[in-house]
Parts: sequence; structure tokens; C-alpha cells
Amino acid sequence: MINNNLYYNKKKYLIKDIKAREILDSRGIPTIEVDVYTEKTFGRSSVPSGTSKGKFECIEKRDKNKKRYFSNGVLNAIDIINSKIKKLLVGIDVREQRLIDKLMIDMDNSKYKKNLGSNTILSISLGVAKAASNTLEIPLYRYLGGVNTYKLPLPLFNIINGGKHAGNNLSFQEFMICPICAHSFKEALEIGSKIYKILGLLIKKNYGLISTNVGYEGGYAPNINNNSEALNILTLAIEEAGYSKKEIRISIDVAASELYNSNKKKYFIDNTYYYYYELYDYYKNICSDYNIFSIEDPFHDNAFIDFKILKKKLNHTMVIGDDLFATNIDRIKKGIYFHSADCLLVKMNQIGSISETFDASLLSIKNNMKVCVSHRSGETEDTTIADLSVALGSSMIKSGAPFHGERIAKYNQLLRIEEELGDIASFINYKYL
Repeated sequence: MINNNLYYNKKKYLIKDIKAREILDSRGIPTIEVDVYTEKTFGRSSVPSGTSKGKFECIEKRDKNKKRYFSNGVLNAIDIINSKIKKLLVGIDVREQRLIDKLMIDMDNSKYKKNLGSNTILSISLGVAKAASNTLEIPLYRYLGGVNTYKLPLPLFNIINGGKHAGNNLSFQEFMICPICAHSFKEALEIGSKIYKILGLLIKKNYGLISTNVGYEGGYAPNINNNSEALNILTLAIEEAGYSKKEIRISIDVAASELYNSNKKKYFIDNTYYYYYELYDYYKNICSDYNIFSIEDPFHDNAFIDFKILKKKLNHTMVIGDDLFATNIDRIKKGIYFHSADCLLVKMNQIGSISETFDASLLSIKNNMKVCVSHRSGETEDTTIADLSVALGSSMIKSGAPFHGERIAKYNQLLRIEEELGDIASFINYKYL
């Protein structure tokens, strides 16, 4: 992360000012936007928030004032930034990303950043990185990645929403398509958009116009009764677009922590309760029948052994850990020890700073785990995750359906990056997985 030898010189680029404000995310819920100023320019950042949150994620700072935004305001966080953190950081060289992140983490002095708030710290961490890249007049992905073999990630398009992301009866939270036949990010995006439109027509025909309403991440939220029904219509959309299930594969996010009943020690899926050991064959059959590319969070967020057993049973399906890891180094180390997953889902706001995000990602890559950079259900126009995915050389990116401005913004930024890099860049291809 950030090759300081490459970008460091005797000239100082000091932080001159920091300004924070309350804005709204894609769900109409408050979040933080921050401007970090140097003498030359500034960097603007805004942070996302999740709807389905793991219990091991760092904690957001919210006002709890029932008279404003149903207790979701962030004015207290804004005040902390504009007073305490501003005093702490003004005068420090904006390129000192790790130092700046550490100073804020030390000021917070809690396990899950509950004092300052992960949203508070992350907003400044991102703003500092953007201010540094703008001051040095280089793209953010290049500043974060240094000298790198640049790779464009495979997009996983979430085009059917369920679980907490939608108001339907679907148990699984996300049904995604993966255009592994594409030869460039531009082609992958075109394929994803085409299948998304065809799926909308099929849903309208089979379930009525009202079922073409969308969930938080832009995917359709039809009145479908079970997971197999969703997988069937998704398969049909792929076929009507002119592709085979080998060319366009399907991924699912179970978000199993939301389906787990800790008292019964069972998972409630499609109106049926399952013990963990009953799910091994359930998932294996689904992955075989529908040629599933990846399965995310198939068990609850402490089921390291269950993840491991399932991983051994699946031949051509990646097991991804989201709530299991929460982008937390200690939890990733545990997952590496048990060989629980093939891939880490990276969410910056789970851990709360760019430095820690890089440390978590690079630890995973070093131990032969893939990395998938992810958005959240409550997003903003901020496109940092697009640059982050290229800087890390991540295998995949999740930014929702090819719909809604806050999702498209990330995909459009990747189009720009691919165009700028030209022949220097390669596109991740899983055709032979």
C-alpha cells in the first residue's frame, strides 16, 4: 500500500483544513462526507453503511436523536471531525496515511471503534488518500497501489435481491451473475446490463409489473417464493441473452447469519429449518445444479468449521467469507488456520480505515485467498472501491446491479480506469475455473 519512496520528496504537502458535513446515502439515511484540504487542492470522501451488518463489524457513530432521521443522524460524528480530529491532523503531511490512520485509531482506543465511530475514522482516512492523490496529480488507484501489475476485477452483478435487501420472501440475500466469458471489464458490464434488462422483462411477464420493483442494491425484488424459483428465472434470462451456464455463472450470497436461529441452532430457509449438517448437501446440490460460481456466507458468522467442511465438498464453487471475517485481521487469521474460505469479501467500513483494509486484503492474498471488494446497501456517489479493487489487484468486485447512480458510479469509474491503462491492464478471467 502506498509506496512512499515512490511519491515522497522533500516538499511538504501538509493538511491545512478538514471539513465534514452530513449527507444522505442511497437509502435516504444520513452519512458523513469529508473534505481534506492541502495547500494545493483537496480530497472529498463519503462513507457507506450496511443494512445487513455482522456483529464483528466496527461500530458507526450515530446520534440516537429520535427527532432526527429516526435516530440515524451523524451530527455528533461531524462535530468530532470538525473539532477533535481536525486539531489532531492539521499540519501532518497528507501522504502519511498509516500515521494518520494510527493516530485516529489510538484516539478512539476501543476494539470496535465505538468511541469515534468507524464511519468517522473511515471518512477521514479516505479523504486523506484522495487529497494526497489529487495533490500529487496521480490517479487514486495508482497512488494506493504504487507500481503494480494492474488488473480489472470481474464484476458480480446482484440482479435479484432477497433477505434484508428486499421486501419479498426470498431467503438468500443476493443472486448475482458473473460474466466469466468476457475479455474486458467493458464487455463484462455490457453483458451484465443486457441480462439485467432481459431478466426484468421475464419478471414482468411471469409475475407482473409490480414485481420489477428493485431492492437496495438495484436488483429486482420479485414476489418469488423460494430460492430455486429465483435461480430458475435467472438461468432463463442468461439463456435468452444467448449465453450458456458455462459462460455466465451465478453467485449467491446466503447471508446465513440472518437466517440462523441460535436457540434452535437451525437455519430457516424456504420455510424449512435445517441443521448445519443438513445444509452441506443442500448447498452442494444447488451448486451442482446451477453451476454456482461462488457462495457467500453459507453459515453463521462463527461457523469456521462448517465453512471448512463445505469448502472441501465443493469442487468448482468458491466459498466467500463476509460476516465470517468482517475484514478483521484476527478473524482472517483464524479462517486461514482452519482453511475456511477461498475468498475474503472486503468492506472498508467493516474495519474503518484504508490502512487496515490493505492489511486485511494483503494477508489474505499472501495466504492464497482471493479478494472481492464490495459496496454496501447504503451507498454514496463515492467511487473509492473501484480504485481500491485495481490497487489491490482484487479478483472480483461487487457494486450491485447495473442500475441506480450510486452503483453505476463505481462501474463507470472502472471503465475510465480500464481506458486509461489500455494495454497495461489485464482483466481477471475465470473461464476455466
